[in-house]
Amino acid sequence: MDKAAETIPVTVTFLEMSRPPAFSPPLPANRQIALLRARNIPLHFYRYLMDRVGRKWHWVNVLRLDDEELAAGLHREDRDIRVLYLDGSPAGFFDLKPHLPQEVELAYFGMMEHAMGQGLGRWFLGAAIDTAWSYKPQRVTVQTCTLDHPAALPLYQKLGFSPVGQKKENVRPMSFEERAQSVMRE
Repeated sequence: MDKAAETIPVTVTFLEMSRPPAFSPPLPANRQIALLRARNIPLHFYRYLMDRVGRKWHWVNVLRLDDEELAAGLHREDRDIRVLYLDGSPAGFFDLKPHLPQEVELAYFGMMEHAMGQGLGRWFLGAAIDTAWSYKPQRVTVQTCTLDHPAALPLYQKLGFSPVGQKKENVRPMSFEERAQSVMRE
């Protein structure tokens, strides 16, 4: 049986924050870090980020979108995508959807493997939260699932998010060929 045809059961946890946190984690010292907003991000670069950050966690939904579907969501004027660079190379990203009524959704947040375990995660999530609150929403939302990094849910909670619901879903992993076809599009 094709492994990609199998599904993985997951529990999705929905979290929200109804007011900005009292503090933001400090920028790690003695590191060459940049956080840049990607305006009109090229589709191939977004797919690269999604693949490199989310491959281990089975982030596949965006990679299955065709160019038109992906561009329609990404190239909205109010979409806010920030790319983390560590020592001059991409190391992670976050993707905010501030166009929902009175809500900003932290749609994607994550770091690449080479950036993990270096004390950047707390600061990076704090930067995403600060950016979300800069839109003056009534709440900031995020979701995580049991396939995400084991530290994701505890970190969201440490920085002020509270769980508000859960649901069961199934994720259909991508085969190597399907992933390659998605990421290697022109």
